[in-house]
Amino acid sequence: MPETHFLNTIFTPENFETEQHQLILSQFKHHTFNKNDFLIPYDQVAGYYFFLESGYARSYAMNPEGDDITTKFFGPGDIVIDWHSYFLKSKSRESIQAITKCTAWKIHFEDFMKLFKIEAFREVGRTRLVNNYFELKSHSVSMIADPAKERYMNLVKAKPDIVQSVPLKQIATYLGVTDTSLSRIRKEIAKTK
Repeated sequence: MPETHFLNTIFTPENFETEQHQLILSQFKHHTFNKNDFLIPYDQVAGYYFFLESGYARSYAMNPEGDDITTKFFGPGDIVIDWHSYFLKSKSRESIQAITKCTAWKIHFEDFMKLFKIEAFREVGRTRLVNNYFELKSHSVSMIADPAKERYMNLVKAKPDIVQSVPLKQIATYLGVTDTSLSRIRKEIAKTK
């Protein structure tokens, strides 16, 4: 079994009784995804969620014209989940796909529920859920209230590794701009440096 050092950064041993910590680590399975593999496919019920150890992934939905629009990026340390599908057992309306080769730790829903009785485990999950909500809400408001250049600058500030590691077309759809507009924004920023 691969080393679980990465999981120890999420579930720090000092926050759990030894038996609880060992139980938590034993429920996660290591998995590798190749570029373009689906972590959670569209129209499927998500049976797992993942802690991304390395690599990059994105979630996207198709608009009525058939274009895929990026809704979120995931990088090392992020939880990769379709909350609605995972907890309510509904079919996912988005696809979550590896942008690069990814390594992740996955946990099945039934195994997750076994761990939910551990208070410190619940707290880690609650914190992740709240942070995810705030990130989503912030992005939604930014799409309405901020100019495209500011949205790009905020993404660069919050997730510089994403900007350097994923295709610009996907960044453009996430920001709600065309590829051409994003190129222009990047050139303007480069001139001011």
